[in-house]
Amino acid sequence: MSVVFALATPPAKSAICVFRVSGDGCHSALSKVFSGDVFPPNGFSVETLRHKNRVIDRVGLVVFGAPKSYTGEDSFEIYAHGSLAVMSNIVDVFKGLGFEEAPGGEFTKRAFLNDKITLVEAEAVSDLIDSTDDRGVVLSNKTLFGELSSKVVSFGDEIDSLRVGVEAEIDFSDEDNDYFDSSLMLELSSLIERFGLFVGACISKRVGDEKNNIVLVGPVNSGKSSVFNRLLGFERAIVSSLPGTTRDMIGSELFYKSNSFSIFDTAGVRETSDVVEKQGIDISMSEVKNADLVLGVFEKNIPDEIDYFKNMCDEKSFVSVLNKSDLNKKEGSFDCFVSAKTGEGFSELKSIIENRFNSGVKDDGYDFLIKERHEKLFYSVLEDLEKAKANLSKKESLELVAEDLKNARSFLDEVVGKKFSDSLLGDIFSSFCIGK
Repeated sequence: MSVVFALATPPAKSAICVFRVSGDGCHSALSKVFSGDVFPPNGFSVETLRHKNRVIDRVGLVVFGAPKSYTGEDSFEIYAHGSLAVMSNIVDVFKGLGFEEAPGGEFTKRAFLNDKITLVEAEAVSDLIDSTDDRGVVLSNKTLFGELSSKVVSFGDEIDSLRVGVEAEIDFSDEDNDYFDSSLMLELSSLIERFGLFVGACISKRVGDEKNNIVLVGPVNSGKSSVFNRLLGFERAIVSSLPGTTRDMIGSELFYKSNSFSIFDTAGVRETSDVVEKQGIDISMSEVKNADLVLGVFEKNIPDEIDYFKNMCDEKSFVSVLNKSDLNKKEGSFDCFVSAKTGEGFSELKSIIENRFNSGVKDDGYDFLIKERHEKLFYSVLEDLEKAKANLSKKESLELVAEDLKNARSFLDEVVGKKFSDSLLGDIFSSFCIGK
């Protein structure tokens, strides 16, 4: 494969920038831009990078020798000052050396092709980079560090063991004997049960990426938009003392203590003849159905009004918030008292939100984060194992049982990348960022 390079840090002014280079023969180019002829692998040195008889920068250089590198090839990394001009000059240096610019995911793709990681582990690299909360980090790392691959390989070995027994009986049994091994059925049933539990402990990234949805509801002029802005830390929604200012649903993302939430400000509920405002209120009511947590924002302690919104939320988790605590007495059975104007009480409100989610809303206990393709393959494995069991219980031809087991194992091979197509690799690595 050719020598490729990429900027592994964002192309913006920063303290440092990092360039990655990988490919057989890349080490021979080091003497052309640095002083000296020997650059020992697995070491860090500070070198002066030169090009066309002029100094570009004083950089850190890390050299890796195959196969002890991320890609499994000879490679090196350069740590330079994060100047846009320095970055541009380094790009010119690499192009002058005949290096090619790497597309997204090229380094991880090479790591997979060189058997440094399995395909499922390569996909976990992207998941880890995309993580926005602690759960994403933990689940991605469990896959990246081989736990999922180990499970898949172990199940594959069990399927192979069953298949060997079946095929041995096919090869060596007498033609007149009607063979049925009860222990084989027990082993297959146990495998199906345990594999089903394993699949149940996996969460699809498609589902895992769904944010915890928080919806703000309440009567008009209760200060929902002000509470919304204060939670976010910037002016996202228009604030006015005029009733009906918020006519449509406004959404944004809230990050708090490594947790990520989607938060929505909705139109205040009141009787109105304004067609646009009424439509906004209807949208607000329907969005409550999709909420994981509802914040009811009020400016007065009116029990009937609070009960109305609480009952509207049905079984949804509901937090009642009295706003304008700088003007009102802290009375009533509210969950929290805040002032959107002064910021009083918002640390407590954010803690309440965090605790509500941690105590059960979208609480999962999953072991692994998987892609949609893994999910489909796992269910195909279960389907073929069930077919094998059915054929065995009906005392059908053992050739059918062996074929079902073979197909189940084949699907597991696709998960870890023992079987793959060029189009599959293209689909997977096209979503990676440049430099990874």
